[in-house]
Amino acid sequence: MATFDKVYVTEEVYREVVQNNELRHYGEQELINAVRDNKMIIYKVQNNELIEAMMGRLHRGELEVIQAARELNISRVIIDDRSARNRAKDMLLKPIGIIGILQLTKKLGKINQIKSYLDILIQEDYRISKRLYLESLKIADEEKKIFKNKQS
Repeated sequence: MATFDKVYVTEEVYREVVQNNELRHYGEQELINAVRDNKMIIYKVQNNELIEAMMGRLHRGELEVIQAARELNISRVIIDDRSARNRAKDMLLKPIGIIGILQLTKKLGKINQIKSYLDILIQEDYRISKRLYLESLKIADEEKKIFKNKQS
C-alpha cells in the first residue's frame, strides 16, 4: 500500500532536483528511480503563460505544482514553502509539507516514529522552528521521547 495513489512531479521540480541540485544531490537518484519505476509521473504544465504571469514571490517550481494540481483536478499538493502553501490554499488546494508526510506515513504504519527524520532534516539545514518541531512530535505522540532523551 502506497502513501499516495498517484504522485506527479512537474517538469520544473524534476529539473530543479535532478539538474540544479549541485551541492548535495538530495533526492536526485531517488527521484530518477521513482520516475523510471513509474512510481512518479512527470507532468508538463499546459498553461505556461499563467505561470509566467504569476512569477514573482513564488518560484517557477512552486507555481507549476499549483497549476498542475488545477489542470489535473487534484486537491492535495506537496509544498513546504509557507508563501506557496498560502497561495495553494487561496486556490482551494490542500498543501502538505514534508512534516505532514512524515506524520501521515507514521499514521499509516510505514514508519515507527518521526523524530529521527526531523532530526536529520534539521542536521541537513532544513528550517524547522522549535515550536513546529515540538508540535509535530506532539501530534505524532512522540513528545515523551524528547524528555526521555534529555534525561539520559
